[in-house]
Amino acid sequence: MKKYEFTGLQKSEWIDGKFVTLNQIRATKDFGNVKNGQLGGWIEKEENLSQKGLSWVGEKSVVCGNALVCEDALVRENARVYGNARVCGNALVCEDALVRENALVYGNARVCGNALVYGNAQVYGNAQVYGNAQVYGNARVFGNARVRGNALISKIEDLFIIGPIGSRNDFVTFYKNQNNGISVKCGCFFGTIEEFLKKVKQTHGDTKHGRTYKLAAELSKLQILEEEGAEQSGT
Repeated sequence: MKKYEFTGLQKSEWIDGKFVTLNQIRATKDFGNVKNGQLGGWIEKEENLSQKGLSWVGEKSVVCGNALVCEDALVRENARVYGNARVCGNALVCEDALVRENALVYGNARVCGNALVYGNAQVYGNAQVYGNAQVYGNARVFGNARVRGNALISKIEDLFIIGPIGSRNDFVTFYKNQNNGISVKCGCFFGTIEEFLKKVKQTHGDTKHGRTYKLAAELSKLQILEEEGAEQSGT
């Protein structure tokens, strides 16, 4: 048995330079916090929201909200999209991830695990947000960024992406974590900036790649930890 159906109510939204016809959904059985008959948000087609798991587009309460999922985007497993959030393009929201309030997820972005994207945050391009990461406020996670673990990104300055560099000729993502420090995702490596620099020293020493990675780490500290105007106020 399917968990939702279309109500027959439609609306058009201007998305990516074109009008998209959206269909309101309604639950056809109880699952998770959703009750049979509860109105949901808006999707373009059934391929946007899995009929399996606890995934849902719309509020937890009986208020349906304006959340929408369209184009080739997909919400599956136990993920939820609600509030005024939008998920478009080829984006994927999966596992136990939440996208809410005015957040936007689009392009080829992935929001998975227990990740939370909310406020006016945007995740787009080929970016990936997963684990227990939180992206909120006016933050932008984009390009080839890889954000995971205990990331806590509330503004553009909390994220620093550089590349292609180093022995992998790839992108390195530095971002603020919940301990007010910096975490790093580089290839298979994930850890604090201190652990990253230790690994770089062990692997590359004072070679070109070693110096490049260390310089990138120093730039990330300026971007993420330094407050604007701090240098002037100290003079």
